[in-house]
Amino acid sequence: MFFDEVQLPLKVGYGATGGATFATEVITIDGGYERRNQLWSQARRKFDARTGVRSNIDATLLMAFFQARAGRARGFRLKDWSDYTSAVDGISAPNWNDQIIATGDGIAAQFSLIKNYGSGGVTYARRIAKPVVGSITVGLAGLQVVDGWSVDTTTGIVTFAVPPAVGATIMAGFVFDVPVRFDTDQLNIKADDNHVFEADIPLLEIRV
Repeated sequence: MFFDEVQLPLKVGYGATGGATFATEVITIDGGYERRNQLWSQARRKFDARTGVRSNIDATLLMAFFQARAGRARGFRLKDWSDYTSAVDGISAPNWNDQIIATGDGIAAQFSLIKNYGSGGVTYARRIAKPVVGSITVGLAGLQVVDGWSVDTTTGIVTFAVPPAVGATIMAGFVFDVPVRFDTDQLNIKADDNHVFEADIPLLEIRV
């Protein structure tokens, strides 16, 4: 699978709308009761970035970006302006203690970045595969650590030089993008008197 570590142009990405999608199998049984089977453990996000095209400059950026990605062929990064940091509110600057990503066992040295979402006593752990370079900070056993670890910003994997001790809480803060692709092989742009008003830009999150 081809993936380019580039972000959809800022002005185009800023207008994107969309959100998380799950897959659930629902079977209605006698009496109107239901049996529900959650098919995906991780959500897949869909976006529509049509409102991001407001000028000829935006259209030119989009056309170049779309053709370089060959439509649906190549994945890329999208900044989801509604949720792009490890901060609980999704928009504040990240801190090293924003998210608990794992607990040390004295053996494992690699851990995936995680953002946790909770409500009503239920927690959903979202794996973050595309953190932004230079934005990641890490904590261990209640203290920020500035060395002794590294992060692969193409996978979201944090690697410690020495495996964290048993019971040590591993925390992290970060800014992140969503890995997506165009969900069309044809780019449609509507223009009037050299001013762009509308473009169909469906985007779909991809597993990486």
